[in-house]
Amino acid sequence: MTRKTQIRTVMILMVLSSVRSLLAQGQTIPANESPLPPPTYHLLREDENWSFLADSAERQDFWDPIKYIPLQSGRNGWFLSLGGEAREMWEQIGNDNWGQQPFMNGYFDERYMFYFDVHYGTHVRSFVELKSGLNSYRIGGPRPIDEKKMDFQAAFIEVGTGDDRNWIKFRAGRHEMEYGSGRLIDVREGPNVRLSFDGFKVKTGIGPWQIDGFAMRPDLDNPGFFDNAPNHAVEFWGVYGVRPLKKNLTLDTYYLGLDRKSATFNRGTGQEVRHSIGARLSRPVAQTKPGWDFDYEALWQFGTFGSANIRAWTVAAETGYRLPTLPLKPRFSAKADISSGDDPRTNTLGTFNPLFPKGNYFGVLATTGPGPINFIDVHPRVETALPHNVTASFDWIFQWRESLRDGVYAVPGFLIIPAGKSDARFVGNRPGAEVHWQANRHLWFQADYGIFYAGKFVKESQPARNLNYWALWAGYKF
Repeated sequence: MTRKTQIRTVMILMVLSSVRSLLAQGQTIPANESPLPPPTYHLLREDENWSFLADSAERQDFWDPIKYIPLQSGRNGWFLSLGGEAREMWEQIGNDNWGQQPFMNGYFDERYMFYFDVHYGTHVRSFVELKSGLNSYRIGGPRPIDEKKMDFQAAFIEVGTGDDRNWIKFRAGRHEMEYGSGRLIDVREGPNVRLSFDGFKVKTGIGPWQIDGFAMRPDLDNPGFFDNAPNHAVEFWGVYGVRPLKKNLTLDTYYLGLDRKSATFNRGTGQEVRHSIGARLSRPVAQTKPGWDFDYEALWQFGTFGSANIRAWTVAAETGYRLPTLPLKPRFSAKADISSGDDPRTNTLGTFNPLFPKGNYFGVLATTGPGPINFIDVHPRVETALPHNVTASFDWIFQWRESLRDGVYAVPGFLIIPAGKSDARFVGNRPGAEVHWQANRHLWFQADYGIFYAGKFVKESQPARNLNYWALWAGYKF
């Protein structure tokens, strides 16, 4: 039996064990003529709260008995919650990075995750989530984002106190992190192996504010069994605050610090100590009547890079209008983003660093093509809602370099094409389409397709093949 087969067997047995526990409860799901909408599964499963299922009348779903398993009779705050997911994906990339890998690379990714969430009353909690990412058929073998035999995605102990309005929680261990729109800190949902951090986090609620403070090191994703370790060459710390405002607005403000012992940009390699201060103002997409939504964010960065200073910045804007009263409930939106690039003739590094951004920053091309560094983009998009919980979207992205003396970087931040080979600004354009079917609360399917047409800068820098991408996804959460 191969290792991959062993991992699949372990994950299946864990799911079957959950089913067995569910059936052993011997609890029936009462009929309800007007059931409440079921709660949604969160991107970070640690954010889910299933304590309401202490009332057996609230249990409407097959998996509800394992979402709330009482640990002490008569003490509803003592309970265990189990859950997880399975995700399968076929991904195919042609001419990755415009032909630096001049072939069609198709491969199969599998992701399995399972968590244990234990509440020891109202003040103490432990959360453990296992992950397994398997990759098959990729030419050149799996990347760190493709394969992880098995490890802890999250594993922390939480101690807290306070009331509904003012509270504080302290966490220590391994964490997932996702803030705001994911432009700067994201869990990296698109790739097969999600990102995690080791360290400490303090979460507080002070009136309308929720404020997180943290000191972390990102995990190095090694491919074996339980062999991940914090990256001691990178330190990451910060404070992130969120509060609601009037008229359905939300304000995010933050300070983020990063220390990389060895960082590489177009001008060279050196130690990077970077401080980021920014703010975000957003309004959610309209749900019941026509209305505007938006997401605006601005950020300033300063610090040192070797013997040079750092002065960098970014501004990101998305504005949309949805018509939920019309057939297909269309939403029309446009993004316009810009981030600074460098001029190596000065003693100041001007290249913006997006820190730990989401992979699909630019639509469906999640792990290919350029990232949000030294760029200007315009990004129109149309979304529709079809019958049977099917949604479809189409977008077209046009991208330029902000600085002609800086190169083009990948989403993770490494340099794809250095400056100097071309004085052109236009990098290229990319149309993309996505269809998503939420078959039921648990099961979903998705198809993505995108092309990146090389612009003048890419054509003059060589190689200059057009990049194409498609993927088929299927997932199940419980």
